[in-house]
Amino acid sequence: MTSTKKSAGSSAKAEKSYDGFTDEERDAMKERAKELKASARRGSGAKKADGESDLLAKIAEMPEPERAMAERIHAIVQASAPTLSSKTWYGMPAYAKDGKVVCFFQSAGKFNARYATLGFNDPANLDDGSMWPTAYALTELTAANEAKIGELVAQAAS
Repeated sequence: MTSTKKSAGSSAKAEKSYDGFTDEERDAMKERAKELKASARRGSGAKKADGESDLLAKIAEMPEPERAMAERIHAIVQASAPTLSSKTWYGMPAYAKDGKVVCFFQSAGKFNARYATLGFNDPANLDDGSMWPTAYALTELTAANEAKIGELVAQAAS
């Protein structure tokens, strides 16, 4: 009969190895579960203001300069695509059409990334040939960047 016990050396080695999800990914999944529970409690007649307040609370938790960037993107989305509803998605500010997330803002701190990201999901109407970008790295918001974001969001929501 063979032993199934591992030596102390092999168990220490196993603890250091990648086990599937990072702590940040697990936290995001927990946040998504909370969002789904809150949505279910609110019911289908939930007010648009509920999603807006959740989104603004997530933005308020962000450190500077990402908070300012997220606030500006929120204003751009509202101006460029007023039909999109505000919500949180995996703990990130997001904007949905018919309940499906069209675009989202991911702070660099969310997954310990080098830069913040403006991302677009499948419902975004950005198709252009056989290949197009679905996420944009953001290190700062210039006037040109803001104009481009406004164009992308308006097209995505169309």
